[in-house]
Amino acid sequence: MDYLTLAIATGRTSKQAMNLLEKAGLNFPDYHNKSRKLVMYDETETVKLIFVKTADLTTYVEKGAADIGVIGKDTIMEVQPDVYELVDLNLGKCQVVVAGFPTQKLQNGAPLTVATKYPIITKAFFDRKGIRVETIKLNGSIELAPLIGLSEVIVDIVETGTTLKENGLVVLDKIVDISARLIVNKASFATKTNQIERFITKVKVVLE
Repeated sequence: MDYLTLAIATGRTSKQAMNLLEKAGLNFPDYHNKSRKLVMYDETETVKLIFVKTADLTTYVEKGAADIGVIGKDTIMEVQPDVYELVDLNLGKCQVVVAGFPTQKLQNGAPLTVATKYPIITKAFFDRKGIRVETIKLNGSIELAPLIGLSEVIVDIVETGTTLKENGLVVLDKIVDISARLIVNKASFATKTNQIERFITKVKVVLE
C-alpha cells in the first residue's frame, strides 16, 4: 500500500501536532524532541512524516510533495494555497491583531504605516475598514517597528500579549482568531481518498 506523506511545520505548533498524532495512534519511533531527522515513518510504515519550514509547508502540499499538512490559519490566509482545508485542529490558538501605542487612532486620512509579515491579511482588513495603509514587510521582531518609528502600527499574531505589554504596545483591533488546520492536496484527496479519510477519522476522534 502506498503511504501518506504528512508535512508538519518546524514552528511553535510542531510539538502539539506530534502529541495529537500520538493520541490518534500514529507513533513515529524515530521522533523525539531533540531529533534532527527531517523524514521518518510511523510504526506501520503507512505514514511518512516530513518536517519543513512554516513558510514552505503550503508549497509542499500544493505541489503534491506532501499529501497532507498541518499549518496555521494565518499562513493559509496569507498564502492562499490551492488546497483543501478540512479540519480545525484547535492547536496553537491565537489571534491576528492590529497593535500600536494606546494613543494611536485607526482612522482614514494620511496612509497608515503598518509593519507586518502578513501584507495580504493587512490589506484585506484595512480595505474593509476603508483605511488607506502603507505596508512594510518584515519577517521578525515586528514589535520593534513602532518603537523606532518605522511604522505607526503593526499587524501580527498575539498569543498572550506579553511581548506587546513589555514594549508599551496594546491591541487596537482584532482581525481574526487562528489555529492550526489540516490541509490536503487536491489530487491526493482524489487518489488516496480512503487513506486520507481514515487519517482524518483518527484525528477527529482525539478532537472530540
